[in-house]
Amino acid sequence: MRSSSSSKQAADNSRGINGHILTLHQRLYHALNLGTRCCDDKGQKWHYSDIETQRLVVRSVDAFLDSISAESLQHQVVKESVGDIVGAVGSILASKSEATMRLASDVAVKIVRMIPSSMLQPHFSNLIHSLSSLLSFRELRVAISCASALNLILANLTSKREKEVWEILKSTNVVGDLVENVKGYSTENKATEYFQEMASLLSKILWRWPPSRFHVWTDKKLFSTLDTVKLNPDRSIKVAVMQLFSALALCGNGTNKLLEDGEGLVKIMVDSLDSSNPYTVQIEGLRLAQCLMTNEQGCSKIIKLSCEPIVKAIITLMSNWSLDAGKLAKGQMSILVEACRLALITHWEGDHHFYFWKAGVDRVLLRLITGNSDTTQQSLQSLSLQEQIIKLEEVVDTDVLLPLRPFVWDILGCLTANCMEDFFPKMHGNETVFNVLVVCACLAFVDSILTSRQISQGNACHSSESEPASRAVLMMIYSPSKYISSKTRFILSEVLALKGKDYVGYLLDSLKATSSGNKFGIPSNFRLVINLTSLACYSALPKYQKHLIQHGGIDILSSFISWWFDNPVHLNRSSVATHVQNGFSGRTCCWPSPEDWEGEDMLLLFGLVALAELINVENCCGIFQNQMDLRAAFIRDLQEICINNSYSGPRWYAAYILRHLGLYGFPSKFGREFRELLTDNEHSDVELIIKNQEPVRVHGVILLVRCPSLLPPEELLKEKAFDSSFKQDSDSCNRLITKVRLSAHVDCQSLTKLLEYIYSGSFEAGEDLVKKLKILAKHCNLQSLVQLLCGSNLKWGTPFPSFDFTSALEPAGRTLFWRLKLRDQVIRTAVIAPYLFYTCMFTKLYCGQVVSTYEPSFSQECKKAIH
Repeated sequence: MRSSSSSKQAADNSRGINGHILTLHQRLYHALNLGTRCCDDKGQKWHYSDIETQRLVVRSVDAFLDSISAESLQHQVVKESVGDIVGAVGSILASKSEATMRLASDVAVKIVRMIPSSMLQPHFSNLIHSLSSLLSFRELRVAISCASALNLILANLTSKREKEVWEILKSTNVVGDLVENVKGYSTENKATEYFQEMASLLSKILWRWPPSRFHVWTDKKLFSTLDTVKLNPDRSIKVAVMQLFSALALCGNGTNKLLEDGEGLVKIMVDSLDSSNPYTVQIEGLRLAQCLMTNEQGCSKIIKLSCEPIVKAIITLMSNWSLDAGKLAKGQMSILVEACRLALITHWEGDHHFYFWKAGVDRVLLRLITGNSDTTQQSLQSLSLQEQIIKLEEVVDTDVLLPLRPFVWDILGCLTANCMEDFFPKMHGNETVFNVLVVCACLAFVDSILTSRQISQGNACHSSESEPASRAVLMMIYSPSKYISSKTRFILSEVLALKGKDYVGYLLDSLKATSSGNKFGIPSNFRLVINLTSLACYSALPKYQKHLIQHGGIDILSSFISWWFDNPVHLNRSSVATHVQNGFSGRTCCWPSPEDWEGEDMLLLFGLVALAELINVENCCGIFQNQMDLRAAFIRDLQEICINNSYSGPRWYAAYILRHLGLYGFPSKFGREFRELLTDNEHSDVELIIKNQEPVRVHGVILLVRCPSLLPPEELLKEKAFDSSFKQDSDSCNRLITKVRLSAHVDCQSLTKLLEYIYSGSFEAGEDLVKKLKILAKHCNLQSLVQLLCGSNLKWGTPFPSFDFTSALEPAGRTLFWRLKLRDQVIRTAVIAPYLFYTCMFTKLYCGQVVSTYEPSFSQECKKAIH
């Protein structure tokens, strides 16, 4: 027996359990069994009748925890004890006995720190409930320990448990207690640790659960307290305040509230980014900036308050690093990642772009690519382009600062996509630096094609910089800047020629296989993104355009678009570019829905970009030759994209392709119905007079919304002029006809086509007529139509023109609208239903009450349309 016992003890020792642990385990259960165990929906509970027993249990738990190691945590004896330990301590905390609270709360912190989250989470409901109820306990040490334990729990909480935990936190009014605790910090003499733990816990709750934010951002006294506390020089206080501000900024209303003292907030944020601060302060400052500028609206507000200081701070943090034996100093990579992530505000246009270039962002990006290598500007300046390519190829192939590459390419792409047409790198620095950066991007672009080819079916691993590098080259090729666009096309052609590899056949064959109906999974989606991006770039290179066309590029791309239309593949960019994900993705609330240019239709967009470029080169008469049914079907698909696609990018490029097929403008859902109004002289109220031509009758309300330049200024400014002449008699002779005399340079044919565009959104025309329309559209300030007719590079992110008539119901157009007296139900619904929908939403009125303001007969019709 003794021998058997010795063998068992030796086996336990080998697995991290020794005799001492087993003894403490026995003592633990001896203490636990002095109470009564029961179970409920929150887990196991223990009931102890006296204080001394509670003390014995807590001390037994404490001693047992002190004895175990990381290795022994995996032993069955320890694993089976977790539920009882958590249940006992949670029950003792729930008793709120002052004699045991301090010791029990400290042990609770130890439990959460020592026991892995995966082992703890199945049992923690009772513990969370007890800890939450003690956040306002009179003894501060207890409240701090409870907040600390909850901080640790929430930091490791899985998304599966969020709903359950939120219900517990709501039932114990945690948010309300925390708000009061934070407000009480400035008026009562409490320890710094108290504020730190309470504010940190509140920020974690705000971060995870959007419904908690309303109670916080509407509390004026809380903001008054934070305005005082944020001036505290203690760094731990500053970090806690910035964490709280960051969580509040995830709410659009919270951001607006924070920006009521915008200058003070931005100063604290910028000051925290100073390189003299510890890494923890800099990191929180960067995250606060990211949360405040998480979308275009937030970015615009912050940039208006402090543009150059923020940009300078970002550039400084992206520059302050050094390599020691090929490695960064501890903490530097985290700073660089967050600084680069913040630099992605270049995604949105604004004054900050000027300051990024002014601060030498191209030099900073190049250094992040090359590291501290000797490939300096001086060493490359005397080399030919071919020699530069060979030298830089060695640098690009290294793994120096590899995690930053995706951010570098995205920043470069965003900067070049938002340039002005006359932008020239020499305006802000040395042209050579930018050109070298373009060479590096083109080399990475070629490598991305090779990487995508090597991905085997079922293997989801791929280079993290492939998609961003390909996208950056695409952005540069299609940049509004003539210099950047032409320089990138030239350099990419030289890189491809020097590499000596022709990927055109592979890219087209891959796309053709997809269009044939082959199934594909996640890896193939990645490959398809790279291939389509690459084709969009190849299609812009004069050296490869004819090659692509001769290999059936137009037919293959057309087939792919038709195939996609029947089998839409919706793909978020984050699924192929993981660096765009961040800690608050999907956590924002109360922000207006952003205008997403490509959204989930990036495959469709890149296919349309490539096709638009090739069709621009090829003689359009040869497209779908002797295949009129295919041509008609393809045109219908493109029109469908223009009308019903959710994202502006695909709609714009579909319109560009239709332009090459003789259809100009932006097709709309109600275009056909509105076009019919051009022949409705009975209800027209404006007469356009052309020299030596018959006058053209039109409707003032439509001109007011779609092309106000055709109306005289007094028609826009003097609403009384309309009212005095308006009669509800259907007899046309009682209506006032406003006469507008047009320039002698306007001919009837051009005006007719322009009116067709104004009414319906699109028209058909030959090349000779288009030349005249460019001039007329420019004089009428129809910028979107001018952009389309000229066919110039489309600025990435340009909103698609809307066909929205709700502005007709604003004061200047309301009278004109009723003069029009539209009788067609579809048209009336298109005009008034959206307006009524939003009115009902925000005023909480019934539809009938709103409609009666305008015309009672529309009431039932609009109710149906809205429902």
